[in-house]
Amino acid sequence: MSKVNFSNYDTTGYYDEMFSASNNIRPSYERFKLRLEKMSKKKLRNLQHATDRAQLSLGMTFNVYSDNQGVERILHLDIIPRIISGEDWEGLAKGLEQRIEALNLFINDIYNEQKVLKDNIIPKELVLSSAGYLKECRGLNPPRNVWSHISGTDLIRGDDGKFYVLEDNLRCPSGVSYMLENREILKRTFPELFEKLHVRPVNDYTHHLRDMLESLTPVSPASIAVLTPGIYNSAYFEHAYLAQQMGAELVEGRDLLVRDNYVYMITTNGLQRVDVIYRRVDDDFIDPLVFNKDSLLGTPGLFEAYRKGNVVLVNAPGAGVADDKAIYAYIPRLIKYYLDEEVLLPNIKTYLCAEEEDCKYVLENLHTLVVKQTDGSGGYGMLIGPKSTKEECKEFAGRIKKNPRNYIAQPMINLSRVPTLTEDTIEGRHVDLRPYCLYGKDIKIVPGALTRVALTKGSLVVNSSQGGGSKDTWVLDSKSN
Repeated sequence: MSKVNFSNYDTTGYYDEMFSASNNIRPSYERFKLRLEKMSKKKLRNLQHATDRAQLSLGMTFNVYSDNQGVERILHLDIIPRIISGEDWEGLAKGLEQRIEALNLFINDIYNEQKVLKDNIIPKELVLSSAGYLKECRGLNPPRNVWSHISGTDLIRGDDGKFYVLEDNLRCPSGVSYMLENREILKRTFPELFEKLHVRPVNDYTHHLRDMLESLTPVSPASIAVLTPGIYNSAYFEHAYLAQQMGAELVEGRDLLVRDNYVYMITTNGLQRVDVIYRRVDDDFIDPLVFNKDSLLGTPGLFEAYRKGNVVLVNAPGAGVADDKAIYAYIPRLIKYYLDEEVLLPNIKTYLCAEEEDCKYVLENLHTLVVKQTDGSGGYGMLIGPKSTKEECKEFAGRIKKNPRNYIAQPMINLSRVPTLTEDTIEGRHVDLRPYCLYGKDIKIVPGALTRVALTKGSLVVNSSQGGGSKDTWVLDSKSN
């Protein structure tokens, strides 16, 4: 019976996180490699099949809006984990803390004093024209002036082995339930390795999440609800999972009622007041009296109750302005402005199509760049120039010329690769990393992350909606390095 081996594993042309360019094993993966090489290929495939079945039994599915078949899918979990050394993680955590602190200061500033605009650190028009900027939030002061209490920052590792920030997610970042359930499954798949490698735990995330939510209100015990768009939302599994794990109520907009600027749940025992709402409904749909008047997902009067301080909304409406991919380009300057520090986690070089010189360069070099919508997500509205046809580039050029403010461009970065189980063997596949930060009284970085993997050979698109999968992310204690 053939054993697992890496004799034909290819590291050419990319940074591989398990092997160096000369095919030497990296220290954090040594024990895991020894364990795999004692295993038969058949055993490994059986473990993968068992993992697939476990995901289905747990209901770890999502919907793809573009899929006309309307079939729920599992977010495929590859059983070969991504392993990050304690030293690398400590550097990441410091950079994430710096970034989330500066971004919250920025959001609070632009909705209040707007010093950053008066000091010309970032163009005023760029901020005020952002789709995420809500004029209705002017003058708001959320608890502790924190606007994004839960964030998921997308990172990639480049050819040089360093981590770079790809984008920020400060509205309703998803995926944390998959991080938690991936861990539970992998602990059963490789139980002996967790103790030997001193993998740092992530299972207390929901306890920290509830503690953070309760810290935002003086009411004790606090009544907490998770607001979901409903069962047809692609992330409904996560909404239900987090509510259940926190002991919170899972509600839709129709389950809430605003009376005298207080929010109540409609229950079989009558009305029950709600103190904190962890909302998974986008800004535009939370209150038809203020935002989208056609919304059936929100609750009339919810925003006014929030303005008066009678309920806490997490994340705060308006936080999405910092997700704008054009504003992303200015974040190193914002960190210097608010914290007087140099950026610890660098950005990728970014061209703003709203600026004439940048736009000219982008239009002349579309075939070498990755172009993104400034308000896009999920891998949609994107052009990967080196992998696109001339017709696709021409079509995107027309979009950019029509609305340059809506696009940015970046050089194509060769995402790092991690060994991934395929039908016949183990091959490198491209990955990104989404760690999760909680911000209440202080900032807490969970020692783990959702690793998304491009399952198609050669693909750089890791989004689940585009056919990507996931991996469990093992962060080692420093003593294991």
